[in-house]
Amino acid sequence: MEAIEDLALKPCTSSLYLRPYRLCYRQNGTKKVWDFMKIHDSVSILIFNTSRQCFVLVKQFRPAVYMCEVEKHHPQLFQNWDNESVSRLEDPLPAAVGVTYELCAGIVDKPDLSLEEIACEEVLEECGYHVAVADLRRITSYRAGVGVTGSRQTLFYAEVTDQMRTAEGGGRAEEGELIEVVEIPLEDSMKFAYDETLQKTMGVIFSFTWFQDNIAPKLPKNKIKAP
Repeated sequence: MEAIEDLALKPCTSSLYLRPYRLCYRQNGTKKVWDFMKIHDSVSILIFNTSRQCFVLVKQFRPAVYMCEVEKHHPQLFQNWDNESVSRLEDPLPAAVGVTYELCAGIVDKPDLSLEEIACEEVLEECGYHVAVADLRRITSYRAGVGVTGSRQTLFYAEVTDQMRTAEGGGRAEEGELIEVVEIPLEDSMKFAYDETLQKTMGVIFSFTWFQDNIAPKLPKNKIKAP
């Protein structure tokens, strides 16, 4: 992971992906105000490689996670910041503190495509595997970021083989994506899921648990090693 340079905290009044709103309402006669963001819904995919009995995840730098770590080490950056100023940090933290393990995922921003079609595109772009809509199993959908965004994410499951990998993955470089494809062996998956030293999304933990309940019991016994 490359170093972070020229770190500055600036006000943001517009974004391609986020729209800030303020909701004013009454609840049981009490006036309330709540700020929230309108964002796209999304899809995520739990990918299991049956050739080598491993999960396929992605690892990437997340600025919001990074800035949470920055605040812990340099609280003055936020304390001295206001809506008109630009705060700079002369000695940024290593980029690694903002890297997270995640499921392959993407936003739903193509109205002419189904959720399944968007999921297949993301699997190819991020992880390099060619899967068909028929290869997907819908697990469930749920609300994410309910305090701030309330967007809906739909989770799919896909089994792949080494022969189905037709590209390197890594995301779209032209869109600034810098994604690393990583593999988590099945026998290590639950230890990985609950290892708090490895930053990951809740989707990883939930989907690994779902796999243990719904897929692992059907695997040949010689494919499953004790954790």
